[in-house]
Amino acid sequence: MIDIKSVSLVIPVFNEEQNLPILFEEIRKAVEPLSLEWETIFVDDASTDTSLAVMKNLAQNDSHVRYLAFEKNCGQSAAFGAGFAAATGEVIITMDADLQNDPADIAKLVETITANDADMVIGWRATRRDTLVKRVSSIIANGVRNRLTRETVRDTGCSLKLMRTDMARRLPMFTGMHRFLPTLMKMQGAKVVEIPVNHRPRRHGESKYGTWDRLVASSYDLFAVCWMQKRFANYRIKEHN
Repeated sequence: MIDIKSVSLVIPVFNEEQNLPILFEEIRKAVEPLSLEWETIFVDDASTDTSLAVMKNLAQNDSHVRYLAFEKNCGQSAAFGAGFAAATGEVIITMDADLQNDPADIAKLVETITANDADMVIGWRATRRDTLVKRVSSIIANGVRNRLTRETVRDTGCSLKLMRTDMARRLPMFTGMHRFLPTLMKMQGAKVVEIPVNHRPRRHGESKYGTWDRLVASSYDLFAVCWMQKRFANYRIKEHN
């Protein structure tokens, strides 16, 4: 059974100035009762609002806050990759900065990975709080990804996940990587468990990604992942001197 002592939360940020203080307070309330060492790493993807200033203020007032700031917009996958490299916790929790993921589910993620001796726990949004167009496009995209990658992941688009840090750092980094984290982890031999999680309406700001843009980009990424599944060289060292 896994005994977790420390956790790093990695959160990509793009123009979420109003949401960040609320999100961090919710994270603090969710994590402190767990008696873990913890940190929250906000990764600013070259926001054009005051998100970076908000992060700096949070970091000045709480040692649990760290931040990374890109010099130019690089996308969500790059933000996750930078956060994974910087994380000091034994496990990493990922979530969105828009308050739609619920930090109250963090305890359930930790309990699940421990109870199941798993390497990764992924959330699936049992009740989606998105527009009809977004829900339908997500269902279609999820079905296509599962069909081509031979997976059964219920919700590939849910950002709320927990994974072992050592395995997360070995993930291949490419634009769109974040859409295929469970598949990429399984390619390393990871045990992945799914649990239902809460999903909330967006309070402030607007979605940063258009449905059509995501559809086109994820199509290219999907074929790349299918290729990697066939060509990936997975090995374990039996012994060494």
